Amino acid sequence: MGERASITIPVTGMTCAACQARVQRALAKSPGVDDAVVNLMMNSAAVTYDPSRSSPAALVDAIRATGYGAELASEAPSVHRAQAEQDKKRRDEFRDLRAKAGFALAVGVVEMAVSMSKSSMSAMSETGASAPSAWWVMLVATLAVMLWAGRDFYSRAWNALRHRAADMNTLISVGTGAAFIFSAVATASPQLLARHGVQPQVYYEAVVFILAFVLAGRAMEARAKGQTTSALRRLVDLQPPRARVLRDGTEHDVLIELVRLGDLVLVRPGERVPVDGEIVEGSSAVDESMLTGESMPVSKVVGAPVFGGTVNGGGALVARATSLGEDSALARIVRLMRDAQATRAPIQNLADRVSGVFVPVVLAIALATLVAWLILGGREHAAQAIAASVSVLIIACPCAMGLAVPTAVMVATGKGAERGVLIKGGRALERAGSVDLVLVDKTGTVTNGRPAVTDVVPVRGVDGTTLLCAAASVERLSEHPIARAIVEHADAVQADRRAAVGFSAEPGHGARAHVDGKEVIVGTAAFVAETTPIPEDLADAASRLSDDGKTLAFVASGGSMLGVIAVADRLRETSRPAIARLNGLGLDVMMLTGDNERTAHAIAAEAGIASVSANLLPAQKTAEVERQQQAGRVVAMVGDGINDAPALARADVGIAIGTGTDVAMDASEVTLMRPDLAGVADAIALSRRTMRTIRENLFWAMVYNVIGIPLAAGVLFPRFGVLLNPIVASAAMALSSVSVVGNSLRLRRWTP
Repeated sequence: MGERASITIPVTGMTCAACQARVQRALAKSPGVDDAVVNLMMNSAAVTYDPSRSSPAALVDAIRATGYGAELASEAPSVHRAQAEQDKKRRDEFRDLRAKAGFALAVGVVEMAVSMSKSSMSAMSETGASAPSAWWVMLVATLAVMLWAGRDFYSRAWNALRHRAADMNTLISVGTGAAFIFSAVATASPQLLARHGVQPQVYYEAVVFILAFVLAGRAMEARAKGQTTSALRRLVDLQPPRARVLRDGTEHDVLIELVRLGDLVLVRPGERVPVDGEIVEGSSAVDESMLTGESMPVSKVVGAPVFGGTVNGGGALVARATSLGEDSALARIVRLMRDAQATRAPIQNLADRVSGVFVPVVLAIALATLVAWLILGGREHAAQAIAASVSVLIIACPCAMGLAVPTAVMVATGKGAERGVLIKGGRALERAGSVDLVLVDKTGTVTNGRPAVTDVVPVRGVDGTTLLCAAASVERLSEHPIARAIVEHADAVQADRRAAVGFSAEPGHGARAHVDGKEVIVGTAAFVAETTPIPEDLADAASRLSDDGKTLAFVASGGSMLGVIAVADRLRETSRPAIARLNGLGLDVMMLTGDNERTAHAIAAEAGIASVSANLLPAQKTAEVERQQQAGRVVAMVGDGINDAPALARADVGIAIGTGTDVAMDASEVTLMRPDLAGVADAIALSRRTMRTIRENLFWAMVYNVIGIPLAAGVLFPRFGVLLNPIVASAAMALSSVSVVGNSLRLRRWTP
């Protein structure tokens, strides 16, 4: 397969699931298109295509051929500008819809008051040959509402008809158009209707109220849509617009866009860090909760990384800019969230299939309703026949089904990002809720990923500081990970630093050097025992430490044993409670590691993991994932290293620790921004809650139509004399879409 390209194209004019489905079908059928995802919430189409067979211009033409608008941006906007533009469009859309709904509602109230007055009907009853003058006024007022407030409905419906299609605008246009035409005939020629046995009636206020309620519903929907991206907006707003840059010893206050790589940036206490960088001067505690979800500030010293958007604590910092603009951590997270919100969950396919046939079916039902009323009720029920068929057209709502899935996905991915869990789209979000087995890598996932001193055991008559001082003096000259762990621990307890000379190392065994004129040996028991006997009590203590899976460094000086230092990759403090949470969610947890059995079982027991598979190569980890899948398990794999990438890609849901390698994060569908397995539990719990919300949305959207359409058709009229008023139908239709979005917004209050 050749190289593939991806593009996101803004689409205008879509108002319901039928619109979305039509654009998606057109793109899917276009030559060279591998995948097309049209998002009603984002008003966009994400397309993957073969550049040798298609082009962005051809894709835009394919969208336009369906009757909707599409334009290619002259340049790719930054995530900040893109968010600002999107917010402005939403605000403008809301204000426009609110103004039109307000105008239509005001006209509707006046018309209803006029139609209910006795004087408006008296002229009709007295003359029987001409319509009341009030009807003519209402005709003009209704026409004004239709031409201004309702213009988009009719123009979009006409556009759809030109392309042999139908959508939500078709239903509204046909319904209100039929009611208006009947009313206009009753106004202009009431005697014509009377001669055919039809009582002249007008539905002007119904037409106006229908448009008012639909517009009001879309205004509330537009406002609610804006709230679904609140988490994304908060992320975008984190980066300050300006930075203090030190150039030639002088401080300059510049726009963030003017900061260059390598610039020294001053960050004062309490300020937000403007760009990603590396600290070159100062120390502080930085609040990174907005990026990682970690509530505790992170200590920062010279050499430590800082990220744009985080909040500096009490110390002044000078950082060298290392990543700018679209390469910054914040920009990458925003892009990831935006891409995730533009993807579709597999459950969306159900709504798409229903929406594809929804409008034609509703048109057929409305026509059948009209015919049935005329046949069963006769001409004298012609007015009721029109009212019933109009109600069927108006109450039907494919919008709710189109919004059921993407609104929930958008809110959930935003909520996950707030907790430091980046979910790469609807598929991962849906699949995570079905996981029943979590496979976790050990090193860097369950543990801290680097060795640290756990025990210092001196022989009788020697204190621990003396033991550490001797070992660290030799190990300062070594690059071995165990050596670094001993040196770091010695520095942490402020053990004396002594110069060592004559250093030599034997790989796999140990090292030796002279300190204060004495030969100090640090290494395995066998290496040290070649020159210095190991006391029995020290050997017993060492055996117990070894049984716990710890690596031992024996230390001797001048022919005398000083003691033993135990080093291990420590369990993360958060791992045990996180494993308990996963078990509490009904999930099985299994640890995979390349370490030996003894070390693996020791760490697993400490973490509360019952099942372990050790001595695994990367290919064997992948094979274990496949074996579990063949056994019918839905598998999530959690890892952080390059060796975990194949297993992450093979798992049903790959979850990467964000502090790990880029390869692991690229291979995964979920990224944890902090090294805490609690994020795995958060992702799975959030997925389950989101899927429940989506099912609720789809259920009520379908039930609403299943119940509402027959009611509008008049199934209760023969027995109970109940016929749904078109005005009530329009209000119900408007509220159905708003209720779906509102139900999705409840996810913003979700807590694990």
